[in-house]
Amino acid sequence: MRAPEFTIRRTTVDDWREVRTLRLEMLANTPIGFAERLDSARTATEADWRSRAVRGQNPRGISVAAITTDGRWVGTMGGYVPDATTGPLLVGVYVTPDFRGRKTGVTDSLLTTIEEWAATYGSTLTLGVHEDNARARAAYERRGYALTRHSVPYVLDKSRRELEMIKQL
Repeated sequence: MRAPEFTIRRTTVDDWREVRTLRLEMLANTPIGFAERLDSARTATEADWRSRAVRGQNPRGISVAAITTDGRWVGTMGGYVPDATTGPLLVGVYVTPDFRGRKTGVTDSLLTTIEEWAATYGSTLTLGVHEDNARARAAYERRGYALTRHSVPYVLDKSRRELEMIKQL
């Protein structure tokens, strides 16, 4: 089987429909992976989605998508720098199920793009991963991320934890 062909690019305000479609898919597929509930996302307005889509153009942030040659959006990742002390953070990581795994290269391509962006803002990239998301943790570890000793309560369920992982860039 041939690996799918895709491109990685920053999102723009005009991508709001695709951003919405992929976000709703990601919340339905992995409800523990994001700090938002599907019901809440479904009530967002066009202006809300345009605001999310334009994040790809933010000078201190990035939002990228993996798009197949036939125009299907199959993955997304984002990053931002909240302040100089914290450094760059990886957020909003999702790859549609049939494009997951090393053979497709989608996750690695998205993450490489984010890491290259993050390196312009600091020497590390930090992320939070839900304690029950073993698949995501394994993918990050394969890419050189390590758990720190820091965790915080998961925003949607305070009885669960979000674990911090970091990578030296």
